[in-house]
Amino acid sequence: MYQTRIEKLSRLLEKDQIDLIAINAGQSLAYLSGLHFHLSERPTVLLIGKGGKPAIIFPEFEREKVKDAQIELTPFAYPENPALWAEIFEKALNYFIGKKAIIGLEPTAARFLEIKLFQEASDAVTFRSAALMLEHLRMIKDEDEVECIREAVKIAQMALERTIPIIKVGITEHAIANELVINLLRCGSDPELPFTPIIASGPNSANPHAFPGNRELKDGDFIVIDWGARTKGYISDITRTFVLGSADEEMTKIYETVKLANETARSMPVKNLLSENLDAAAREIINSAGYGDYFTHRTGHGIGLEAHEEPYIAPQNKTEITHGMIFTIEPGIYIPSKGGVRIEDNVFASKSDLMTLTSFDRTLKIL
Repeated sequence: MYQTRIEKLSRLLEKDQIDLIAINAGQSLAYLSGLHFHLSERPTVLLIGKGGKPAIIFPEFEREKVKDAQIELTPFAYPENPALWAEIFEKALNYFIGKKAIIGLEPTAARFLEIKLFQEASDAVTFRSAALMLEHLRMIKDEDEVECIREAVKIAQMALERTIPIIKVGITEHAIANELVINLLRCGSDPELPFTPIIASGPNSANPHAFPGNRELKDGDFIVIDWGARTKGYISDITRTFVLGSADEEMTKIYETVKLANETARSMPVKNLLSENLDAAAREIINSAGYGDYFTHRTGHGIGLEAHEEPYIAPQNKTEITHGMIFTIEPGIYIPSKGGVRIEDNVFASKSDLMTLTSFDRTLKIL
């Protein structure tokens, strides 16, 4: 599996006329090697060329960890003294093609630290974005990846079911978030969650990315809960909206509008389907109900090793939806000072249609 990914990437390098790609610590490095490193003050860089064995630059004390790689790697270990790091970068460059090279970088992970070390190693290196080739690889999930995401969905849904009983008048958003995190871990999520759960109540729910605070829940509050689990590195990302006690008439109408927008997008056939078509299907329902100005974000985004990745389900995005993609469908309506509603599901693109991986009830639940 990992070796196949390396081979595909090597062919893309040849096509794009990039000599080698330098992958910083993070999810793409894990995707290509099976090694999990976090960005830190010490660089860890996976180097992949057009052929031959990939290499890795890493701190000397991490030798045992590097032995766990799922592919063969040529190691370039550096000592603790930063003054000697550029020398190791130079040796790694020479291992591939010498000091003159076009190096592909991942724009969202590349840092000045690594770029400066490459420049100190050689004054003949140039840099180019390798975003598209990495997105192309990671966008299509294999069977193992799909199963991991299915399991992450299952864990997340179980954790919320266990959390719902504590949601009552007077409890704070913060307390609900804490309980949900504990339940996610107890239900089997990896310790590193995809993101901090969003618990947004009452007027706070009008903020799509609200952070759980000390607001106490009140009767009539609509409560947006956006949460997810991680399994073997792969994530789920789900949102459900509830009401505490009596439901406001307009907010109930908004809820049913969002629910219909969600259902409409999820029912689209895959043949000749573009990302912008999915976005338009959901957006048209909300526009027709008179709330178009209050649907302020895209309809969805890809999920995998990260909570936000390609494909992005957004206007003017002509990415074709193809078999193996997994992404969210999450329309929402947000009325300032009043409240908001979002319903988010995780879907898998089969050869013919969109299969919904999430099963948590979408009927407006009164708590």
